[in-house]
Formats: sequence, C-alpha cells, structure tokens
Amino acid sequence: MTYSALAVLAVVAVVVVDLVVYRTRLVTRRVFWVAYVIVLFFQLLMNGVLTGLDVVTYDPSVIWGLRIAYAPVEDLLFGFAMVTLTLASWAAVNRRANTARRRGFDTRTRRSSTR
Repeated sequence: MTYSALAVLAVVAVVVVDLVVYRTRLVTRRVFWVAYVIVLFFQLLMNGVLTGLDVVTYDPSVIWGLRIAYAPVEDLLFGFAMVTLTLASWAAVNRRANTARRRGFDTRTRRSSTR
C-alpha cells in the first residue's frame, strides 16, 4: 500500500472513529476547525523546514507529488488524522469521566507510590 493510500485510509478511519465509535462529532464543530488551522500552520512550518533542508525525503513513486511548503500533501492528511484522533480520544475519555462522576463514581487518580 502506498503512502498516499495509507494517508487517505487514516483520515477515513479517524473520521469514522470520531463520528461512529466515540460519537464526539469533533469534525462537525467550528471550534475544532479553528484549532486545526492553528495546528496546520505549525505543521506546515515544520514540514517546510524538515523537507526543505532534506532532513526528511520522500520517494516520488509513492506520493501524489503535490507539495505544500515542500512537504507532500499526504503529510497534511496524516497530521489531520493524528490531531483528530488525539482530540477525539481526549474528549471521549473526558466525557466518560464526567458521566461517571455524575453517577457518583470516584474518578480521581491515586497518588503515585513512588517518591
């Protein structure tokens, strides 16, 4: 499977996780997209530095060829998938903790036994 196909698969999988599995619906919220634009700016900045200086190189036969700030567009897809999965997971865990707290379960973490 090519890098491009994996990137598209990652985006589709994460959107399904967000909408169907976690049901956080982050991708439907304006606040998510505003936050993502900020993340995207810094992703493009770092991708531009790393690929522009040839710290990271890509085999042209496994990417689409379209580049933004020196980096292949597939990197943007992987970045979207990574950020979205992280935020959706965080929202889902937080929602479960809040639900448990409302039902009277103790969700506080214990102090570490190591000092």
